[in-house]
Amino acid sequence: MPKNDLSDIDITSIKGIGAHMTKMLLKLGIKSVIDAVYYLPYRYEDRSNLKKIEGLICGETETVCGTIISAETTQTHRFKIFVLTLRDDTGMFQAKWFNQAYLSKTFHKGQSVIFNGLIKHGVNANCFEMQNPEYEIITDDLEDNVHTNRIVPVYKTTAGLTVKTLRKTMFNIINTALPFLEEQIPPQIIKKYGLIGIHDCIKTLHFPDTDVDIESLIRGESPAHIRLAFNELFFLELGLVTLRRDKERDIGIAFNIDQGLKTTLIKNLPFKLTFAQSRVLKDISNDMKKPTPMNRLIQGDVGSGKTIVALLAMLDAIDSGYQAVVMAPTEILAIQHYINISKLLKDFDKIGVCLLTGKKAISCRTLTESDSCDDVRKEIKNGLVSIIIGTHSLIQESVGFDRLGLIVIDEQHRFGVMQRAKLQKKGIKGVFPDILIMTATPIPRTLALTLYGDMNYSVIDELPPGRKPVRTLLYYESHKQGVYDQISRELNSGGRIYVVYPLVEDSETMDLHSAIKGKEAFILKFKEARVGLIHGRMKVSEKQAVMNEFKDGLIDILVCTTVIEVGIDVPEATLMLIIHAERFGLSQLHQLRGRVGRGKRESLCILLAYYPMSEEAKQRMAVMVKTSNGFEIAEEDLKIRGPGEFLGTKQSGLPDLKVTDINKHASLLQAAKDEAEQLLCEDPQLTKYPLLKKGLNDFWHGKIEIVKTL
Repeated sequence: MPKNDLSDIDITSIKGIGAHMTKMLLKLGIKSVIDAVYYLPYRYEDRSNLKKIEGLICGETETVCGTIISAETTQTHRFKIFVLTLRDDTGMFQAKWFNQAYLSKTFHKGQSVIFNGLIKHGVNANCFEMQNPEYEIITDDLEDNVHTNRIVPVYKTTAGLTVKTLRKTMFNIINTALPFLEEQIPPQIIKKYGLIGIHDCIKTLHFPDTDVDIESLIRGESPAHIRLAFNELFFLELGLVTLRRDKERDIGIAFNIDQGLKTTLIKNLPFKLTFAQSRVLKDISNDMKKPTPMNRLIQGDVGSGKTIVALLAMLDAIDSGYQAVVMAPTEILAIQHYINISKLLKDFDKIGVCLLTGKKAISCRTLTESDSCDDVRKEIKNGLVSIIIGTHSLIQESVGFDRLGLIVIDEQHRFGVMQRAKLQKKGIKGVFPDILIMTATPIPRTLALTLYGDMNYSVIDELPPGRKPVRTLLYYESHKQGVYDQISRELNSGGRIYVVYPLVEDSETMDLHSAIKGKEAFILKFKEARVGLIHGRMKVSEKQAVMNEFKDGLIDILVCTTVIEVGIDVPEATLMLIIHAERFGLSQLHQLRGRVGRGKRESLCILLAYYPMSEEAKQRMAVMVKTSNGFEIAEEDLKIRGPGEFLGTKQSGLPDLKVTDINKHASLLQAAKDEAEQLLCEDPQLTKYPLLKKGLNDFWHGKIEIVKTL
């Protein structure tokens, strides 16, 4: 067996891992020894300070060792209490368990035992006690001595698996794995940045020696954390650099820019492009002129005008004789794009626009909903359509194109990398279409470089003139009357209102107000108002009908779920009320707030929050009230949630980052990127570094087969 190949070790061959434990580990996402090695503790407890009995302090969590002098079970009218009495050379001490008489088979007189737990005064005022403590019976077997008298790792566990049992299992796995760990990072890089060895890194992260700096370990800033973060970022950047280099070798389309359609539309627009829009459009045009495929991300806050920029790029593709595609994450957003783009192009008779989703199709010739998606597919395949708008259904095998030249993807985080690649393969054989990605989800620049490191990156950091910032107010359940007063004022002045709920129907397991019950309540409360309902379980045609009524002023209050989170544009909507705002993430709250403030009137967003509320939720509410700037919100969101959740790597198609925290490890990101570029420049095939090549493949396994592109 190669010394470095952990993948050859069957996890079920490790002591203590039978059928039941395998099932429990699978629930934690641990399928292999490699998975276990990178399943890190989420916190640590310092149990290394072994106290004498006379030095114990009541009210403190302490670690103490003693010899059992008696073990007995007593019966009260409510409990069976198992009591151990221990002593050392300074005094006596008791440990008690309630209704756990089976422990009498575990302990016996004369054993030496280490306990960890909260110290209390016992029945006898001169004797301390612990209730339900963690314990270890001192033996010569190392695996029996992992819970006390050391810095102890605490792992997240699952129902049916105790922390103690998981810790013992992890001890066996890590001890089995350590001899097989070999350095995959080139030694010159390890030396240059003063990184500790991978063996010491993994051992320290799981079962640290007592002489480590416990505070840096707890904060995630230890040399071991830094080493593993560098590993992750280095392998990530190696993959991204490889992907980017591979794309640069691809054959693309050198579009003829500014032939006329784009210029005509700009002249006909009822508004002037902002400086930021013009700057980003120039970035796109420069990319599209090149004979290699464009891969560019446009990031812009809600309402910054990304769609019009994308449409102008589509007109350049059409002018050059190609088709353009817009792929949206939901049917309702795809329909919204279809309506908006069709309006903007109403005077361009020769440009056919069609809609194709899983359940709905609109022909470019008849401009009406088709009974058969097959008719629209034929129009697309035969080149009768210039702009095709749809959902992920566009990547299905049944959809073919005549001359696909430009792909626009809205809200990339809703799609995986592989979905993007499938759509790109539908271009002309041997020629890759350009890709333009739009996102209204604000991402801090350092994180964008990580998440989209294989792409070029543009930011529309300016809102159109006349757009007023949305004022945000926070109300709690006890102040609902203030919310009702705000709604009444808005209705009396002719405004329209969104009311967003987190659930469609009432749930027995979650005490959240539902949209369906909410509609009934608003009908009773505001008898003169016309109240509508929209949610994700409705048919597309039903949702669109309700949205049209709201747009046309036939509905005053639209009760809804987060189905209206992105893409809905009703300029007359002036108030957004979010029920149970504490249950929503910052990015989602910001997206919802962006549905108002699109007209000339000042708009308002009301967050209605309920207790109990976590500290994180309180932080989110404070950020929303403080700023409406999406990029500031993104920075705060990153601080609150950390990069793992923020990245959403499972959705993006990137490998998971187990330990990297962009807030703490930002300097490592640039270093990893520089080293990855330098190494691949010197050795494009990584022929000198077979272990590094294997590590790269393992890191990206299940996402993209990077090594095949080297």
